[in-house]
Amino acid sequence: MFYYVLKYVLLGPLLRLVFRPRIEGLEHVPSSGAAIVAGNHLSFSDHFLMPAILKRRITFLAKAEYFTGPGIRGRLTAYFFRSAGQIPVDRSGKEAGQAAIREGLGVLSKDELLGIYPEGTRSHDGRLYKGKVGVAVMALRAQVPVIPCAMIGTFEAQPPGKVIPNLHPVGIRFGKPLDFSRYEGMEGEKAVLRAITDEIMYAILSLSEQEYVDQYAAVAKKEEAEKKAAEKKAEKEQRGRKFPRMPLS
Repeated sequence: MFYYVLKYVLLGPLLRLVFRPRIEGLEHVPSSGAAIVAGNHLSFSDHFLMPAILKRRITFLAKAEYFTGPGIRGRLTAYFFRSAGQIPVDRSGKEAGQAAIREGLGVLSKDELLGIYPEGTRSHDGRLYKGKVGVAVMALRAQVPVIPCAMIGTFEAQPPGKVIPNLHPVGIRFGKPLDFSRYEGMEGEKAVLRAITDEIMYAILSLSEQEYVDQYAAVAKKEEAEKKAAEKKAEKEQRGRKFPRMPLS
């Protein structure tokens, strides 16, 4: 019930009024039956904008950190996601991927829409990164179509670390459903899963017109964080050499 209160009374009308999102290809989202909506992930606001414009309910696999944050803000965030019916997924450990797949298949088994970000995390620089194969596994096991989706302008509207969004034009584009029934029964083949995932990511790329990086976003984030840490350390050492401590007399 709270999902529809948010969508039609509280959050949905406000988002439409403030952002006035430009919608394209909404007719590609089926009016009934199970399907996966696979999109790029540029901003925290993506979680709200897409459900606000879809006619059907959509359930996202949300990272578990949204449900365990500290303080008042963390509790409010957790309450919001739980009330909206979103599913927490622990992304740590060897079983994380399998847990996400089980949860996703549970949603699809009820003939509902499942929202997923194949990159696995938000883009830290606005580029599109390599997709993880879990989306392909779910599409094959559930035998459902995948609708590619591109969020446009949400990175500029609410980049990482930005709490209050900027007033920036945003758009949402849906592509034609992708049918992978030709691969039925082949979800155990790594090459097939990679081919399907790459096809999905190419469809998203065609809609979003982002720059593509053939690397997992989490790896790129880690490398950038390590680079910044190394630069900060070098800068600190350089300052120490410039201003050596004077000996005590």
